[in-house]
Amino acid sequence: MDSQERSSEEAEGAKERGLVYVWKAGSCSVTPERLPGLSGKTVLQAALGIHHGLLLTEGGAVYSFGKLPWRSGPEESCVNTPILENTLLGHRIITVAAGSFHNGAVTESGVVYMWGDNSAGQCAVANQPCVPEPQLVSICDSETSPLLSVRILQLACGEEHTLALSLSREIWAWGSGCQLGLITTTFPVTKPQKVEHLAGRVVLQIACGAYHSLALVQCLPVQEMKPIPERCNHCSQPLITMTDKEDHVIISDSHCCPLGVALSANQPETHVFCPSSDTPEGKSVTTGQSEDCQKPIVEQHRLIGLESDGPSGLTSSDGQEDSGISSSGNTLFSDKKEVKEYLIGLSDHSLNESLNKNICTEPEQPSQEEQLGACIPGPPGSSTSALNSLVASCASAVGVRVAATYEAGALSLKKVMNFYGTSSSEPGSQSGSRSPGPEALKDSREEQVRLESMQGKKSSSLVDIREEESEGGSRRLSLPGLLSQVSPRLLRKVGRAKMRTVALTPTYSGEADALLPSLRTEVWSWGKGKEGQLGHGDVLPRLQPLCVKSLDGKEVIHLSAGGHHSLALTAKSQVYSWGSNISGQLGHLNSPTTVPRLSRVCGDGVWTTAAGLDYSLFLADEKDFQPGLYYSGQETSRENNMNENSCAKSPALLLACSKASPEYQKLQDSSSCYESLAVHLSRKIKEAEYTLGFWKTFPGKMTDSLRKPERRLICESSNRGLSLQHAGRFSVNWFILFNDALVHAQFSTHHIFPLSTLWVEALSEEAGNVNGLKITTPEEQFVLVSSTPQEKTKWLRAISQAVDQALKGTSDMILYGAGGNVPRQEPPISRSAKYTFYKDPRFKDAVYDGRWLSGKPHGRGILKWADGRMYSGTFRTGLEDGYGEYRVPNKALNKEDHYVGYWKEGKMCGHGVYSYATGEVYEGCFQDNMRHGHGLLRSGKLTSSSPSMFIGQWIMDKKSGYGVFDDITRGEKYMGMWQDDVCQGNGVVVTQFGLYYEGAFSTNKMMGTGILLSEDDTVYEGEFSDNWTLSGKGTLTLPNGDYIEGLFSGEWGSGIKITGTYFKPSLYENEKDKPKALPTRHFIRRKLGILAVSPDEKWRAVFEECWNQLGCESPGQGDRWKAWDNIAVALTTNRRQHKDSLELLSRSHTQTLESLEFIPQHIGAFTLEKYENIKKYLIKACDTPLHPLGKLVETLVAVYRMTYVGVGANRRLLQEAVREIKSYLKRIFQLVRFLFPDLPEEGSTIPFLATETKGRRSFCSGKSDSRSESPEPGYVVTSFGLLLPVLLPRLYPPLFMLYALDNEREEDIYWECVLRLNKQTDMALLSFLGVQAKFWPGAVSILGESRKVSSNTKDACFASAVECLQQISTTFTPADKLKVIQQTFEEISQSVLETLQEDFLWSMDDLFPVFLYVVLRARIRNLGSEVHLIEDLMDPYLQHGEQGIMFTTLKACYYQIQHEKLA
Repeated sequence: MDSQERSSEEAEGAKERGLVYVWKAGSCSVTPERLPGLSGKTVLQAALGIHHGLLLTEGGAVYSFGKLPWRSGPEESCVNTPILENTLLGHRIITVAAGSFHNGAVTESGVVYMWGDNSAGQCAVANQPCVPEPQLVSICDSETSPLLSVRILQLACGEEHTLALSLSREIWAWGSGCQLGLITTTFPVTKPQKVEHLAGRVVLQIACGAYHSLALVQCLPVQEMKPIPERCNHCSQPLITMTDKEDHVIISDSHCCPLGVALSANQPETHVFCPSSDTPEGKSVTTGQSEDCQKPIVEQHRLIGLESDGPSGLTSSDGQEDSGISSSGNTLFSDKKEVKEYLIGLSDHSLNESLNKNICTEPEQPSQEEQLGACIPGPPGSSTSALNSLVASCASAVGVRVAATYEAGALSLKKVMNFYGTSSSEPGSQSGSRSPGPEALKDSREEQVRLESMQGKKSSSLVDIREEESEGGSRRLSLPGLLSQVSPRLLRKVGRAKMRTVALTPTYSGEADALLPSLRTEVWSWGKGKEGQLGHGDVLPRLQPLCVKSLDGKEVIHLSAGGHHSLALTAKSQVYSWGSNISGQLGHLNSPTTVPRLSRVCGDGVWTTAAGLDYSLFLADEKDFQPGLYYSGQETSRENNMNENSCAKSPALLLACSKASPEYQKLQDSSSCYESLAVHLSRKIKEAEYTLGFWKTFPGKMTDSLRKPERRLICESSNRGLSLQHAGRFSVNWFILFNDALVHAQFSTHHIFPLSTLWVEALSEEAGNVNGLKITTPEEQFVLVSSTPQEKTKWLRAISQAVDQALKGTSDMILYGAGGNVPRQEPPISRSAKYTFYKDPRFKDAVYDGRWLSGKPHGRGILKWADGRMYSGTFRTGLEDGYGEYRVPNKALNKEDHYVGYWKEGKMCGHGVYSYATGEVYEGCFQDNMRHGHGLLRSGKLTSSSPSMFIGQWIMDKKSGYGVFDDITRGEKYMGMWQDDVCQGNGVVVTQFGLYYEGAFSTNKMMGTGILLSEDDTVYEGEFSDNWTLSGKGTLTLPNGDYIEGLFSGEWGSGIKITGTYFKPSLYENEKDKPKALPTRHFIRRKLGILAVSPDEKWRAVFEECWNQLGCESPGQGDRWKAWDNIAVALTTNRRQHKDSLELLSRSHTQTLESLEFIPQHIGAFTLEKYENIKKYLIKACDTPLHPLGKLVETLVAVYRMTYVGVGANRRLLQEAVREIKSYLKRIFQLVRFLFPDLPEEGSTIPFLATETKGRRSFCSGKSDSRSESPEPGYVVTSFGLLLPVLLPRLYPPLFMLYALDNEREEDIYWECVLRLNKQTDMALLSFLGVQAKFWPGAVSILGESRKVSSNTKDACFASAVECLQQISTTFTPADKLKVIQQTFEEISQSVLETLQEDFLWSMDDLFPVFLYVVLRARIRNLGSEVHLIEDLMDPYLQHGEQGIMFTTLKACYYQIQHEKLA
């Protein structure tokens, strides 16, 4: 049974089927073992005898195994591995059968082969005790002229006899004993003869026990049944008996004639009986193992040739079961495609409807050729069905059982359709048979006409089917011998859900009985009956077939014959058993029974049965719908080294299937879906009839306007069961509940409330609202009052269920296992729906589609106004709130305004981007639909007429506060204060021509005192009246230091009138005080910035926004833990928003965000390690704009570049740029200290630990150095050291450009000198610079080779120090640049140490010339800019330390080079 589990994996590609497993009979613990020797062959059928077995594989090959005494060779008399029957090669075998000691096989053309023991003539060979090889058996019908060969469908073998079921549904027998059912006294019968007593009847199945036979026969149609006589014509006993008991009378019609079946009038009435004595000892314990011991399970689950290309209408490999599934037939489908389409429709149509409407009907007896064309099994198709499931074949013998896996049974429906067909549509199947005569063709046509005429009757027959609540729930949905498509337990489950169960058996009347497939069957038995195995109520043998009356009306669909007992399976999944019960094989009491009794199987419904020598097997449903194999019979247990035999009083679970195939579950699901569909459609019909009655009862214009084909009435309040609270005395309020809306009608007006946006709740009685229901819609809210509590409950349930059904989108949805699709009692408060506003002034005529909560838009949705406006985003309590997109059409420009950003309470609030139809784009903060806070406004493009850009603070949609305005058209940039959209207050203006203005502005014009600088360093300091217009007192200083004081008037650059005094300072001062080059430079530096905006006043809105994000109303005022919570919320919200956007976060970015979710905790004293952790956190936080600090840094970088790039790249702005960076550092440091209060304040010292105080030796003095000259050893905390590594790399390009512009003249002089001096060789340059000879390197390494320094050597001395100093241009922060300088000094010291070969201490007199040489050879182009940047931004505490001394040395070298002269 391991194969059961494997077969359920076929859909996953395992493709393991047809595997044979063997286990011992009677064993309680089953351990199946794989039968060896098949080498991957797929087994389709297994049949067992007493000591041997047969296997039929895919392709029609037959294998034998076990004890084979009829074979000639001694080595082959006992075969452990299957061997091929070579004689049958070339004959495509479709079914095999095994008796006790003989075998049979049937080919696809209906020819029978027999071999094995022939002592009783059971192989149909005369005068031969055994048949070693398969031999052809000729079966001819003597009643036809000329003789015609009979085509066989099924074989059954017993101990000494063989039965065959022909294509025409007649039984042929040969062998010995009364179990043949023949009128003869001569045995053995070696020539197959027809069992005449069942001639003319439709035999569905045959089965053979050891010495008895069974046949399943279809009942005669009602019109052909003869009147039942009062007495038996054979034994003259009354057919109906009446027994008087104590309190009741029993009337019985189950008369069983002890003499057998009466002969026909034209036959002699000679009765020959089999001897009733015991069989010989050697035979008493052995029975002919009939093939149906294993076939029931095989056939019930096997899929055969759904897509076969062969000529057959049905392909099969099981002879016995083909009697129940394979016959001549005229299908309803002309080709395979239609069959597939019908099978696909199974999920939408009930199987019992299929049985009543779509199954082929029983025809009159067809011609033999038509039979062969439709029913002779063909080869399996090359491709398998999409449905695969488990099929277990249980065949049994004395000591062995076999189980084989097969393909799953989706073809059961097609078997039903072919069951009673008339002809084949495949012309190729007619070879080898006589052509049909005119009568046969006529019958086929008449049958087709009758079939078509019955379609109408069958379609309406569902109304006439009788309802049997008790029996219908467990009835099989299949015909005899076919796989039931629906589990019996599943049907009973449906019945428990109080669903009306439709029985399958129609009322038997007239033409319908002949055409519709029926479950009306009879069981006939004959042979030896000593153990009661015939079921006639006695132990007498029967020579001729006799009907088992007690099984009439039981709808038997399958028979199994064991050694001395019999089993019958009914359509209700019940099993009747009779005969010997010595081992408990009957499944009930230990005593035998001579009449059928119901077996007690623990399963939830039996699917099929198999019978062995002294046991029975039942395949039944488990609680989880999985098949389980139950065993009833002899059990062997081993205790105390002794074998003990016991009997199973009731069937016990032998094997359970742990897996069910998907197809098995699909069939059960289809059944449940159909039952739900039937109830659903019935309810729909009633709803439609109820609604139609409503339209007829209340005609009028209003109701006519409400009529829609899909609208259904649920209930209405015309009986005054519901009224409106606080309604007027004479008002009329009528409420009508439909499946899609609630209608409130008042006189001639009415309003429709869609159910998808309707909420209902019962009001509590405490508030005085007795029997009140509160109705909430998007724009209205009212209370309905019912007359009674029962009426309130009725309306509440009706409205709730109607709303819930409307929200599902379709009322036709079938819920699997929902017991009739019962809706939920309470619809969800939060839902998705579409609604058009009609009343709200803000949303009038707008359509909203999205999420709702209690009558208000809440969640994601889209709102479209009638004028074209549209909002798509999140809502909260009916208003736009959260992130959203807003579009406003501009009809004049034929464009639209577009906003993407945050909202609050229906207004734009927070950060967003607004693109105007005019082309302007604003990116920044909003408040109450206005620009408020920090923002950037781009007006036009570079190619437009007036492109400009403003970045700064906004208040109530106007520029107010500090801002930078870049007028690209005029080439001017204003950096100053604003008020009401105009320049107002102090500010700075620079132009593309190099002009610089600093002073006061009023209404966009320079007014009052100010400073004006030109590109040539001419400075005007005085009063202004308009843009670039000098008016009033002032001083004009020339580049050479001369200046004019007086009154000035006129526009700069267009001529100025001067009334004043000209001063020449150089004429009146001592020669020694004469100014050097660039006399006005220091003067300019002192004057600039006085009238500009203070650095701390710049970008206040940016910092305020950051503080607000942290939950602080003002800088430093707030709860620190609340700030951390806000940071976590911001990170989570931004991450979720990025997930919804198209921009995907990088992996490193995601990891950074995850690390930022952990708040750094500092417990205990603050150490350098904690300081480093804070530094690492700040670096990560500033790397992502999703963090408030990262957003702050990103904004500051943007405004800084906006200010000092382009026109703003003016050397006059360097001082302001440096001051602005220092202000950034101070204000960000305040934020950091708020988040990390343990961080010491500016200038504090973090003491070193013991391991950290081990300093290195000082470079200059040789003393221990602790990184600084501070009084207490430790690390000094400064905003420069903490924040410059984060901020300066981002601001470096514009800042360094300003340094380069400001130092351009100095650096030109410096560079000219560097180029001249570097023309010298190393020795010449060292000599010129005054380097002592002892420091000159004697040898240098060039490309790994040591070479002596010569007079021609160039760029080789101190090369490592030169390369180290050149790295200064690749660093950003002053601290990094100082480290480069320090490393350069160390490289110089290392080179000298290698030359001197002894320790020494530097003096500045010795060091300076060497370092000057390294600086010259380093050729740093912008060394002046580097020096001034370090000087402006280095940590103050480093100025007097070792690094400060080294930097002073570099600075001195820079100035020395500018004034150096080559001798």
